[in-house]
This record gives sequence, structure tokens and C-alpha cells, in this order.
Amino acid sequence: MTTTGRIHSFESFGAVDGPGVRYVVFLQGCPLRCIYCHNPDTWPPQGGQVYTVAEVVEKILPYLPFLRRGGVTLTGGEPLMQPEFVCDLTAALHEHGLHVAIDTAGSIPLDHCKQAVDAADMLLLDIKALDSKLCRMMCGSDGTHAKELLHYCEGMKKPVWLRHVVVPDYTLDYTKLEALATYLKKFTCIERVELLPFHQMGSYKWEAEHLPYALQDKRTPDTEEMDKARQIFTDAGITVQ
Repeated sequence: MTTTGRIHSFESFGAVDGPGVRYVVFLQGCPLRCIYCHNPDTWPPQGGQVYTVAEVVEKILPYLPFLRRGGVTLTGGEPLMQPEFVCDLTAALHEHGLHVAIDTAGSIPLDHCKQAVDAADMLLLDIKALDSKLCRMMCGSDGTHAKELLHYCEGMKKPVWLRHVVVPDYTLDYTKLEALATYLKKFTCIERVELLPFHQMGSYKWEAEHLPYALQDKRTPDTEEMDKARQIFTDAGITVQ
């Protein structure tokens, strides 16, 4: 296919980006400005390198024997900023029997990306915060589109792995976590929730991009805090990682 997209980078062996071993494609461009983003270098939509669908598939095919029980994950950045490319790439990967997951923050209006969502086998959906004010503080968006996307997946019975980053002084709040668990437990499309502890491993990229970084003094939640957070979701009947 001649459809082109902007790609930031590739990872040939991903073990935390969906079921099984995954080939991970990082697409360029993101409308959010998450205060803890690990990849701020993916933000500019005109960055990265232009690839055709065929060129991306050609890079992936040598790994096909290792991906049969896993697949390909399209992440970013925000992959749904390039919905036509994502849709065509997904179709091309399906021709080779590959499972395709889209890792998204749900930041794009559904009417702009519905076709790409429909094409994917599953979504890895990042809910930044349930509270709209906190969500806007953390990423510049109130989270409405992410909630709409989750409701759409419920109606379409599209499998979802829900992700939520636990950040001290922001989302490391047990009352907020209880509210999120209560909200999520009604969705049968959610196969599991992944609670991800905030860490500083991507902070050097902010300096490299000459961007102000607000969380340089934030610690990583400890084991006891993460266990308590996970227990909240387990008590709500949600499978949690």
C-alpha cells in the first residue's frame, strides 16, 4: 500500500505492550502533553521519518515466527493521529495473520479515528485521570474522548487493556483510585487493568528536548502503595496487573 505515515522508531521485541511477544511501532505525533511522558520526542507531528505501509510490513516480516503468539503494537506518540495509515497498516498485517493492538490515550475524537479502532484486534487504553480537572492538569485534555472511546469499545465488544499511571500527589490517591475502579467495573470489554508506577526513567528526554520537567522531585510509589492500589481494583472484581 502507498499510504504513508510518520514513524518515530521501532522495537523488535516488546514484552509489556499487549499479549505475548510484540513488535512495537512508535508513531510520531501526539496532541497531549502529559507531565510524566516517557517519549516527549514523539510529540511534534512533523518529526520522525516517513514510511509507506509496505516498508513497515517489510521491517516486521523477518520476525514473523516470533510474533505468532503475540503480534504488533502500534503506539507513539498517539497512533490515532494517523488513522488512515494505522487502518491500512493493520489490514496489511492481518494479511500475514498478525494480531494488532493500538496503544492509545484516546485523545482523538472518535469520528476521526473510528475506522482504525474498528480494524484493531484490541486496544491498550490509557486513562490519565477520571476527574476532568486533574486530567487536564496532567495532560492538557479533560479525558472526554478517552471515555467516549471506552464506551464505544464496550458497544463493539472490542477487547481493552486499561492502563493508568500512578503518580504521587496526583493519581496516588486511594479515594480517586476507588472512584476509578467503580467506574471501570461496569465495562465488560476491559480484560484487565494495568496500574503503572510512575518512574523517572524517561526524564532525561525532557532535558534533551529542552523542555521544562515538573516532576523531577517525584518519587516512584513503593511496593506497599502499589499493592494497596491494586487491591482496590481486585476488590471491585477487576483483573489487575
